[in-house]
Amino acid sequence: MIEFRQVTKRYDSDHTALRQVNFHLGRGELAFLTGHSGAGKSTLLKLIMVMERPTAGEVVVGGQRLNSLPKRQIPYIRRHIGVVFQNHQLLFDRTVFDNVAMPLEVMGVAPRDIGRRVRAALDKVGLLSKEKMNPMQLSGGEQQRVGIARAVVNKPPVLLADEPTGNLDPQLSADIMQLFTEFSQVGVTVLIATHDIALINKMGRRRLTLDHGELIAGGSAPVGGGLNGR
Repeated sequence: MIEFRQVTKRYDSDHTALRQVNFHLGRGELAFLTGHSGAGKSTLLKLIMVMERPTAGEVVVGGQRLNSLPKRQIPYIRRHIGVVFQNHQLLFDRTVFDNVAMPLEVMGVAPRDIGRRVRAALDKVGLLSKEKMNPMQLSGGEQQRVGIARAVVNKPPVLLADEPTGNLDPQLSADIMQLFTEFSQVGVTVLIATHDIALINKMGRRRLTLDHGELIAGGSAPVGGGLNGR
C-alpha cells in the first residue's frame, strides 16, 4: 500500500533529510515510525502526503507513483490518506460534528450522506453523544478522538498519525492505539510516527527506525495493494 524505493530527499547541499530509504507497508498493516528529532520522520510523512517530492527514488501509494503526479491529481491522492496530528488542529468556532464533516464538504459529498457518515465516525471513536459540543468543552483525549474521526470519515485506505499520543497519559494513549488497531483490522494501512518507545514495545508491531535520514531497522516487508483495495 505504501512503498519507498531508494528514496532520497535533499533540501540543499548541506541537508539530506532522507537517504535511500526502502520499505513496503501492506494493506491493513500497522507500523510505527521512530527515530531521534531530526531523523526524517516528518519528511517521510510529507512525501506520502505529497507535501514534498523526493529528490531521488520513488514513492508509491496504492500503486500510484507520486513523483510525477500532476498537481491537479494531488487532491485525489490526499482524499485517500487520513492524517491525525498531535495538536488535533480542530476549529474551535465549529462544533464537533462540523469539524468531522469538513473533509466530506470539501469533497462535495451530498448533505444527506454527510450526517450519516459523520455520525458513524463519531460512533466509532465513542463521541456520538457529543456531536453538538464545541471541541473546547472536551478533554485532550476526546479532542484527539475528534481528530481521528475527521481523519477516517471518508474511509481512507491509508492513515498517518504524527505523535498522536504525545500529550496524553498512558491510559488515553492505549485507548487511541486500540482505535488504530481496529482500523488496521478492517484493512486500513496505519503508520504512526512517535517517540514513545514504551508504547511501541507494548504494541509489539513493526518498527521503522530512522537515524539521520537512513532507515536502519524495519525496512523489509511484502508489497501492499491499491488505493481502492478496501
